[in-house]
Amino acid sequence: MEKQYVSRFSNNLQHNMGIRIYGQGGTPVLVFPTQDAMSDNFENFGMLDTLADYLDRGRIQLFCVDTVDIETWSNVWGDKDWRAGHQEAYYNYIIDEVLPYIREVNGTGELPLAAGCSLGGMHAAIVFLRRPELFGGMLSLSGVYDAKFFFDGWLNPVLYDNSPIDFLSNMDNNHPYIAQYNEKPLILCVGQGAWEDEGRRTTAIMRDIFAAKGIQGTVDFWGYDVDHDWYWWKQQIRYFLPQLLHEN
Repeated sequence: MEKQYVSRFSNNLQHNMGIRIYGQGGTPVLVFPTQDAMSDNFENFGMLDTLADYLDRGRIQLFCVDTVDIETWSNVWGDKDWRAGHQEAYYNYIIDEVLPYIREVNGTGELPLAAGCSLGGMHAAIVFLRRPELFGGMLSLSGVYDAKFFFDGWLNPVLYDNSPIDFLSNMDNNHPYIAQYNEKPLILCVGQGAWEDEGRRTTAIMRDIFAAKGIQGTVDFWGYDVDHDWYWWKQQIRYFLPQLLHEN
């Protein structure tokens, strides 16, 4: 498969950010890495091998981005207002800078899928649920959807916009985004094994919000042996990818 690494200056973040591109053509997939990781995360943990057949036959093209998690979600001693603001800057970086770049490089005209594991799944949920018109679908594996969990229960208006269980629960039932969610594959999956407690808790909340709002997303709880681990995320992405690509 083709591999490419680019480093581009971000106006929103005021420093260089890396993007790794795997494959050529096909449905673009915006991939967020796990917490504190960077654009080589999928490659380092063997996810490229898991997806090799899709990449080699040009069915998908991965655009794996860097994060600023270490400054935002993981910076537990940092100023909370600054951390929330920097996460919002990261969101704007993805929407204003990465998505146009994906359109330019991919060239298919297809809307990208948003995907990620662990905190990467939360990032995927944030961008898709805030701007569904810009994406073709979303897959979040073992995501945590409550920003307050990372901020000791604290929330301000900026962090609210990055906390799916908060902004989604307050969305009007007639909001036009709900119809857009229902037009696209929207998948949340979590195991019930080790290290999945917070993912399981917040995924259950998201399931209940979906039901209350008439959002027809898929919310899937795997078994009590399914841990917060790459082995299971590889099984899950293979299981759900045909649904994301409308192959079944």
